Amino acid sequence: MTTGEALKKTKRQLHDSGFKLTPQREATLLVLLENEKDHLSAEEIFFFVKQKSPEIGLATVYRTLEILSDLKIVDKVSFDDGVSRYDLRKDGAKHFHHHLLCLECGNIEEIDEDLLGNVEEIVEKRFHFAVKDHRLTFHGICQQCQRKHQES
Repeated sequence: MTTGEALKKTKRQLHDSGFKLTPQREATLLVLLENEKDHLSAEEIFFFVKQKSPEIGLATVYRTLEILSDLKIVDKVSFDDGVSRYDLRKDGAKHFHHHLLCLECGNIEEIDEDLLGNVEEIVEKRFHFAVKDHRLTFHGICQQCQRKHQES
């Protein structure tokens, strides 16, 4: 999906929920789209938004991120560093995608496949629990760091 298509889709989602795609929300959304793989914190998003639109304040970015989270346009995720980060939800995804977190270099990779379909079925049947979403982060050592250990 192109950036323009993503903006149109988000504008529709906001409108359907009683919100407008204001210039401030658009600037925040553009930063998320341009840095999709980076799992940015609110402060990092604010830093990039400020470069495009110096008049936008941190509180506006926080409010925008909360709205986008509530509408499931972005997911709020926390890794080992205790910082909330924001991740665009993939188009058409029913669930939050999974992550691989390297304990050495801190690199975060995404897994787009939903690996927990069978687990959800078991949880729903055995525990009579209606699963709405799930989050999974694997903690380990990435391939690059493993290679460094083998070379030394």
